Amino acid sequence: MAAGRDPSGEGKAGSSGGRSGGSRGAEPDYRFTLANERTFLAWIRTALALIAGAVAVLHLVPLDWHSGVKLAVGFALTGLAVVITVYAPLRWLHVQKAMRRDQPLPMSALPVLTAVGVALVCAVVLFGNYWS
Repeated sequence: MAAGRDPSGEGKAGSSGGRSGGSRGAEPDYRFTLANERTFLAWIRTALALIAGAVAVLHLVPLDWHSGVKLAVGFALTGLAVVITVYAPLRWLHVQKAMRRDQPLPMSALPVLTAVGVALVCAVVLFGNYWS
């Protein structure tokens, strides 16, 4: 039995349609489809948290920073949120298609990009008070 397939073998293999990713192929085991959806939702939550951080830096938290530093941090957080928001549904679709076609899951650069982006923002926040 191939990984990611319905373990019961009851009627799902060989089905086609657009319910779970829009490509022809075998219906993946629902657990893998739900896990893929949870990953998508986790990326969206990450984007929302980054937007909340940008709003806090730009409007809510009384920081004694130069306005350029505040804008840089706010725009960096917002830009990273936009990248994640655009990429998350594309990633979900590519993974879903790969599961339907029984192919290896595609690699993603987004975790590394997110980690580097957050690390850079942290560095700017850490040294933000020294630039005022």
